[in-house]
Amino acid sequence: MSREYEYTQNREISWLRFNQRVLEEALDPSVPLMERMKFVEIFTSNLNEFFMIRVGSLSDLALLKDEPVDNKSGLTATEQLQAVFKECVPLYKQRDRIYQEVEAELATCSICRLNAADLKGKQRKQVEGWFQKNVLPVLSPQLIDMHHPFPHLANDSLNIVLKTIDMDQTRFGIIPIPKHLPKFLQLDEPGVHYVLLEDVVKEYADQVFQSVTVLEKAVVRVTRNADIAPEDEAYEVEEEDFRSLMRKVVRKRTRLAPVRLEIYGKKVPEIQEFLCQKLALPTAQVFYTKSPIDLSYIYEISDLLTPESRMVLCDAPYTPKWPSNIRENEKLIPQFLARDAMLFYPFESMDPFLQLIREAANSPDVLSIRITIYRLARRAKLAEYLCAAAENGKDVTVLMELRARFDEQNNIEWAERLEEAGCTILYGAENIKVHSKVCLITLRSKGEVRYITQIGTGNYHEKTAKLYTDVSLITADPAIGADAAQLFQNLATVNYNGNYSKLLASPYKMRDKVIELINKEIEKGSEGYIFFKINSLSDRVVIDKLEEASRAGVEIVMNIRGICCLLPGVKGHTENIKVFSIVGRYLEHTRIYRFGRGEDAALYISSADFMTRNMTRRVEIACPVEDPSTRKKLFKIIDELQKDNVKARIMDKNGIYNTIDHDDDDRICQLRFMETELNEPAAPAAEPKSRGGLFAALRKLFGGEKNN
Repeated sequence: MSREYEYTQNREISWLRFNQRVLEEALDPSVPLMERMKFVEIFTSNLNEFFMIRVGSLSDLALLKDEPVDNKSGLTATEQLQAVFKECVPLYKQRDRIYQEVEAELATCSICRLNAADLKGKQRKQVEGWFQKNVLPVLSPQLIDMHHPFPHLANDSLNIVLKTIDMDQTRFGIIPIPKHLPKFLQLDEPGVHYVLLEDVVKEYADQVFQSVTVLEKAVVRVTRNADIAPEDEAYEVEEEDFRSLMRKVVRKRTRLAPVRLEIYGKKVPEIQEFLCQKLALPTAQVFYTKSPIDLSYIYEISDLLTPESRMVLCDAPYTPKWPSNIRENEKLIPQFLARDAMLFYPFESMDPFLQLIREAANSPDVLSIRITIYRLARRAKLAEYLCAAAENGKDVTVLMELRARFDEQNNIEWAERLEEAGCTILYGAENIKVHSKVCLITLRSKGEVRYITQIGTGNYHEKTAKLYTDVSLITADPAIGADAAQLFQNLATVNYNGNYSKLLASPYKMRDKVIELINKEIEKGSEGYIFFKINSLSDRVVIDKLEEASRAGVEIVMNIRGICCLLPGVKGHTENIKVFSIVGRYLEHTRIYRFGRGEDAALYISSADFMTRNMTRRVEIACPVEDPSTRKKLFKIIDELQKDNVKARIMDKNGIYNTIDHDDDDRICQLRFMETELNEPAAPAAEPKSRGGLFAALRKLFGGEKNN
């Protein structure tokens, strides 16, 4: 192996190993059964998106005459695809085995998925009646022949494909499964017994094609390349704005080239051959599954459980806490002007930030609100408060990133609603996504202009703030506020190469600053220390600098949730690097950078992972954490993460995740964060300023001090 690749691994293989780690969470007996099944579904949906995006992108690259070579493995796009398809075969088998194990355990709790072919008596009568009344009338079947060409199979949609015969003539038929129908039918009996829609349509397909004899039938799904790149679109009509372009691009997603064919159940060689021919897919991209292809129905089944069953089979409900160092029943603007605060989702609520925006929308002191938005919930209080602010005469500017993958349509709709309310709407440049999470409130206080700046590691998405771990800093630091004001001015004038006094910003300068900070630790040798908590590491420049730091004796600890193209523990290269990943109840999403030991360490929170796209093709922000109380909180978070010995897995020099040996003292960081108070006590409410001796005497005389 070339020295160039001794301590690195391919990005796609690294991601598949991470997703396997997600699947293995479904084997943990300490996880409630329904949550274990959800991990199987998460693995499946993750893999689905991986094929749409990463396999789709590699498939495009493989068409080039001179294929680019991966700089972490030396593989061409074609070779990477071959490795991916080979790696996926055992993953499908492992997924099927785990699904069947968990499903069997759920059956002992009267939660049973039944096969339509096995139903008898009242069960069959109910299912057939449902099919005749609710399903059959909305089906759109088609027999394929010279007069009826092969139809377009939409991306990520289920279809029943049949082989039929009529007077010695063999033909194939297709029944698309309507997406607007319920995913399953619950049977009228105790417990939760159900039959999947696609299984019912498959069972009664003979009634759909009554004029022919059905010989074989199968449930299939086609996955298509969904890696749309609007910056590559050639559009010349001057009046067409970026929002209109994105509408067209989103519509194209369902018609892009196939990259995978999934078939549920037994092997059906003739159906497979027919589909591969029509879809121009090689057999290496055909995957058989013994589990249902679409497992998203699991969440709806979970909603049907009785409260008693939910207590046993699901995670106990958890309500995010209001941070103890923020006084809930007092105005927030004065509190944040006086003291920094850091919110830690989902253990702490997003409400303080949302209430800050609502308060700002109605405050006569607030002049403007500016914010970058990458993802929003479909029903977003934040957006409503921004609209209210604009309607109240505030200057509200929203930079809406329309290219947030799979949220494009939602963002388009919110952009229109915000614009109607009077907000100024900006979009990113054609080839640069704005991924930063920054909100700036400008106000007049005591005759001077002041700033309250919020900078976070995660999106302003009220639903995912209860599911993803993220930190959100709220500060009145004037230098950070001035930097944020300059950032918004630069975004408005399409200047992505701005200079800032405290903030680190990509696409031009963040990587250089990170390298500079690593170099400072290299100068310390064995006294140097680096901690990163990120989602992905694939940027070759950063990887090579970390390898250099390891060789210099710097201790490097990295909590990387997913892709990690650096291999730790490789002799002569990365022996001083430890990589661990945590998969638990909540999705680990926080990005924290630490350079140095002790209380004087440089601390940053950021929107950026260390991927090339984050460093060179996105607007990202990293913000220093300097306030003593918020630094203390961040140090506690870093410390607790490294103590996890249950959900954490250590990566070895081969890129494989391994469990941690420990005694009976189980430490799960997410559980600790739910139970532990990380904040310093709230500062006491400010006393009214004295108006002189007479006023003070009167207050004392009438018991004012006691009452206050």
